Amino acid sequence: MTARNEFSTVKNLLLMQVLIAISVASGFFVLGGWKNALSPFLGSSIALLPNCYFAYRLYLSRNWDAKKIVRSFYASESKKLFLTAALFAIAFQIPDINLLTLLIGYLAVLSTFWFALILWRN
Repeated sequence: MTARNEFSTVKNLLLMQVLIAISVASGFFVLGGWKNALSPFLGSSIALLPNCYFAYRLYLSRNWDAKKIVRSFYASESKKLFLTAALFAIAFQIPDINLLTLLIGYLAVLSTFWFALILWRN
């Protein structure tokens, strides 16, 4: 019997999000060049970076006792939401950002959670 990596699901989910981010930005790049790909790339990054932060924080707390893990979970989720809002605020300052394609990139990466539930259910 082989030992299973505790974070293989998290790693697979993050990898899936990276692939979707690349796919969405590449699709817009093919359709309209790098100016059209910038907004969905930024939207994808706004979803992906806070998720990477959250996964890293979960990894750091893996050997803690239950109370500390729960506290860390809630604190990390709060920081993740703050980071997402800050990244949106920064993205809105960039001139010529297309709000619709920014949100398409964001929602495409964010929807990975829902697809993962369907694909990886037991």
